[in-house]
Amino acid sequence: MPTLKILVIPGSRRSGSLNAKLAAAAIDALVRAEVDVTHISLGDFPLPIYDGDLESSVGVPKQAVNLKRMISAHHGVLVVTPEYNASLPPLLKNAIDWVSRVQDSHESRGQVFRETPFAIAAASTGRLGGTRCLQALRLVLSACGAIVVPSQLALSFADDAYDDMDRLKHPADSEALRAMVRQLVDVAQQMK
Repeated sequence: MPTLKILVIPGSRRSGSLNAKLAAAAIDALVRAEVDVTHISLGDFPLPIYDGDLESSVGVPKQAVNLKRMISAHHGVLVVTPEYNASLPPLLKNAIDWVSRVQDSHESRGQVFRETPFAIAAASTGRLGGTRCLQALRLVLSACGAIVVPSQLALSFADDAYDDMDRLKHPADSEALRAMVRQLVDVAQQMK
């Protein structure tokens, strides 16, 4: 049986990001689950702001096609994102908008979302831990047809959630991360 492949996408490019630390903790949990993990940066897929007129005149940008194909090459995706003004950061929302427009010759537009399970997580210095962003992200991904696993992680007070080695230091946070990873792996295995 081929190894399960999971793509990890942080929704932040900022250096020292608390969400990048959470993505690293998730990668460790995925590796422990014997999953083949690919970690990307949305900065490697620069995209213009979505514009229907731009799409009509020049088509979908090559980087959106590349990102869609990266997602397609995996059995599941974990998105770890900061919360901006109680919602998604524009970098992440724009990437989703463009990928939803990609249509390879043998498939329907946005098919990658319907064929790939997603897990979502957020880290925030506040007590809500990015919960409002996760609600918005779940809505957006579901509107694209994605299966978003029920388990998610909203890491509260993330500026105090990591030890000196950038590992989660609170058992409840570690268990919530493992539960989300287990659920993503199980659903991806079933859909494979």
